Amino acid sequence: MKLKTLIICSTLLFTNIAFAGPDHGEHKPMKGGVLATVKDVDYELVANATSISLYVRDHGKSVDLSKASAKITLLTGSDKQEVDLQPTAEKLESKGNFKVSAGTKVVAIINLQGKSATTARFVLK
Repeated sequence: MKLKTLIICSTLLFTNIAFAGPDHGEHKPMKGGVLATVKDVDYELVANATSISLYVRDHGKSVDLSKASAKITLLTGSDKQEVDLQPTAEKLESKGNFKVSAGTKVVAIINLQGKSATTARFVLK
C-alpha cells in the first residue's frame, strides 16, 4: 500500500514540473514604453505629444506588421482622442498632436493579418 502511494505521489509531482516549461522571451518594455500582454503576444506602446508607436512581439520575436492596423483611443481626463495607426518597418505608428500625460488610459484594437481583432489596454506612466 505504501509503495503504491509513493508511486502515485511521485508521478503527480513530476507531472507538475514537466508542465512548468521555459519562459518564452522577455516580458519587459524594450523601447521605453508601456507593455501589455494578450494571448502570449506582447504589445508595447510608446507615446508622446507628437507620435504614437505600437510594437508587437510574439514570444520575443517581432511580428510582421505589413498588413496590420490598429485604432487607439486616448483617454486623458475628460478628453477623448481616436487615432489610426499604420504599419511602418517594425511598428504601427501615427504622427500628429496628441494629448498624452502620465495617467492617460489607452485602449488599442489591433488587427493582425487574418486574425481576429485583439484589444490591449495601457496606462501611461
